[in-house]
Amino acid sequence: MNTIEIPKTVNPDLAIERKNASFNPDEMAAFFWGRKEIVDMKRMIEEELYNDLDDPLDHEFASYEEMASLAVKHAVNATKKLRAIQERIHPGGSEVYPTLMGGPIGAALMPAGNPLAVHLVMFTRALKGQGTPEQYEKFGRRADNCEIIGTYAQTELGHGTFLRGLESRADYDRKTEEFVLNTPTLTSYKWWPGGLGQTCNYCIFVAQLYIDNEPKGIQMFVVQVRDEETHKPLPGVHVGEIGKKLGMNGVNNGFLGLKNYRVPRTNMLMKNQQVLPDGTFIKSPVSQLSYFPMVYVRCMVAISNALMLAQAATVVTRYSVVRRQSPIEEGQPEPKVLEHLTQQMKVIPEIATAIAYRLAAGNLHFMYNETAEAINRKDFSRLPELHALACILKVSCSYDSTYGIERLRQGCGGHGYLTAANLGNLFAVSTAACTYEGENSVLYLQVGKILMKVWADVLEGKKLMPTMAYFTECANRPQFPQWTGTWDCLVRALQYACVGATRVAYKSYSARLKDGQSQPVAVNNTGLELTKAAELHGRVYVASNFYEEVINGPTKSERSPQFQKVLENLLELHLIQTFFRHLGDILRFVPVTENEIAALQIRLEEVLKKLRPDVVAITDGFEFHDKVLNSALGSYDGNVYERLFEAALKHPLNKKPVPDFFGKYLKPFMKENAMKSKL
Repeated sequence: MNTIEIPKTVNPDLAIERKNASFNPDEMAAFFWGRKEIVDMKRMIEEELYNDLDDPLDHEFASYEEMASLAVKHAVNATKKLRAIQERIHPGGSEVYPTLMGGPIGAALMPAGNPLAVHLVMFTRALKGQGTPEQYEKFGRRADNCEIIGTYAQTELGHGTFLRGLESRADYDRKTEEFVLNTPTLTSYKWWPGGLGQTCNYCIFVAQLYIDNEPKGIQMFVVQVRDEETHKPLPGVHVGEIGKKLGMNGVNNGFLGLKNYRVPRTNMLMKNQQVLPDGTFIKSPVSQLSYFPMVYVRCMVAISNALMLAQAATVVTRYSVVRRQSPIEEGQPEPKVLEHLTQQMKVIPEIATAIAYRLAAGNLHFMYNETAEAINRKDFSRLPELHALACILKVSCSYDSTYGIERLRQGCGGHGYLTAANLGNLFAVSTAACTYEGENSVLYLQVGKILMKVWADVLEGKKLMPTMAYFTECANRPQFPQWTGTWDCLVRALQYACVGATRVAYKSYSARLKDGQSQPVAVNNTGLELTKAAELHGRVYVASNFYEEVINGPTKSERSPQFQKVLENLLELHLIQTFFRHLGDILRFVPVTENEIAALQIRLEEVLKKLRPDVVAITDGFEFHDKVLNSALGSYDGNVYERLFEAALKHPLNKKPVPDFFGKYLKPFMKENAMKSKL
């Protein structure tokens, strides 16, 4: 059999799930993506984009060099397509291009990864947000138009999240009004920037600024690394590819070394800080502005990881109603795998988690845009709160999506291990977010230190940031109110656990200071308690945001009663699951009896059964096109086994009836063994 025919019909097990759903998936689509108009536009764009794509398995069987070439080809084609649509439907806007170069649509268009991602997300944004109008005219317009391709070169071989430890230098030369850039050690080489390896010809080079050998802090410099015509590295530039990774191997991550490389004074981004021709340094009014580009990326990480978890949940949900296995009662037919309660526990909570993070990340992105507008008015008041939320949501969402995707993969048995399932690729991309744009443990510690300051402000009676206001409420009422088990009670239990953990961390930290430890040593020794408090703060934000969206959200009046009930069931599941996940933390600070815990266990089992008939409709409402899911297990038609077989037949080893290695290695080996046995 050299070919396999995919049925034109939907698998009957999947069809009956859709028929028996209690609500219209279009309602979920509008809720999940924001509003119906966005869904309509998404469908229209996808219909146009996906009609001529390469087979996504092509890059899986390609050599490393071929994969890099395919990735650039796909990125260029995607850019052209999305630009054309943007100009047609809304000239000058950005909702199609560059926005859709990332996320699910970008993944479908560029299955090996996007080598232009950092150019679009950080390089162009940094030029606009950190450069002067003159610098934007010189570099930014060309970058926006893709006349030049850049990246953001910050992380070094020996330093990542700890920016103050960066070893790259920029020394100012007054005589020539130039900066002399150097990576003086092997560990100071830039390492990891997406697109830097072979794609980019420019970068923003992040380095320690020195004037008269006096450090002035981290600054950003526009640096050309390759000739615009020949693409050859310029003199003084050592640039290349860092090698194969767990995933995203088309992204073309690179290294960069500079030796006595000179750039004009005007190549330092000077919107917020300046170096004058005479060497006078004018400091930024707000130091946090230097990391504002990273705040945006952390917002995008939270959104994209929520969507990847939703994609994995869609794949595994569809597979779980097509796959039949293991009779529940002896002598009965094999049921759909999703009839097993243990499978429901693997799959349905991840659906709820994906929705919770999609909502939280959407609100974070809204807050980012509001803060960016405020910064343009020289109002920096919300920047610390945005920084804290971006850190915690990036960490929580990347951790939960990574582990959630792996749990879902295991829910598919052996088939989930196949590349054709695409769960491995989703895992590889998701887990990368745990370390880029701030390693998660370090970001937890940053948020933990912020919570320490919050607790100090509580003790002094100061007004807190809106998303931290619950600290004051819990402190003013130290005894937990009577346990009721309601959703509000469950959210409040998480709040008390977080405030209690923060109070304990503060007490431990203060005791260490009293014992004579320096502040940095005391922080290090309190690290476990700080990260626990930070983790709980993330849980509070996601859970309380989910609660508000479902119970008091602006679109509640537009929802059908059936869909509202589904959302309430999802909220119930998420809150109870989070409660059990942090039961030990909650019991330290909240009095909950064994009977009350047992009641929640019963509710958990009941809500899984309530959601079971609607899970296909819910994941259909996520609106992921088959080209996005790219999964033999998760296609809309549910023809799993035919698609698995089709994918297997595409493997290069199946192109020949006898592989080359048989005659070269295997046959001589077997013949040699046969001859020896006759002696």
